[in-house]
Amino acid sequence: MRKTFLLLGLSMLTGCSLIGLPRPDPKQAWVDLDVPQNNSLHAQEVDAQAWADKRYFEVQPGSHELTVRYQFAVAPTNIGPGAEPLWRDCQLNLKFTHFNAGERYRIQAGTFGFTPWAKLYDQQSKVVGTAQPAGCQRV
Repeated sequence: MRKTFLLLGLSMLTGCSLIGLPRPDPKQAWVDLDVPQNNSLHAQEVDAQAWADKRYFEVQPGSHELTVRYQFAVAPTNIGPGAEPLWRDCQLNLKFTHFNAGERYRIQAGTFGFTPWAKLYDQQSKVVGTAQPAGCQRV
């Protein structure tokens, strides 16, 4: 019985990992999310409208505001002696006015202690936008 459940569980995990990202539409701009190790970064909204897939954004050329959800641990060295890591759940808003059709962009996130940051990079790895924290809470 255990073997059956183990095989069923493994086959489900394998099936989920085979579901890849959709093919980018050349008439839109694609935004990848660079997820820091042991943290999570999810696509939330485009222009204040919910975005269905948490793994990426795809937007029409032009100006857009992207909202991401960034969950991260504040290291004990930033809190005090004997402290445990403190998990934070933050939303960040990134406005960019020049998304171009067929181009790929990347949002990378990180922290300075308790303060999250995110930057938008173009295809040449040049920073073209910086996100502003919209609010954080303790998890």
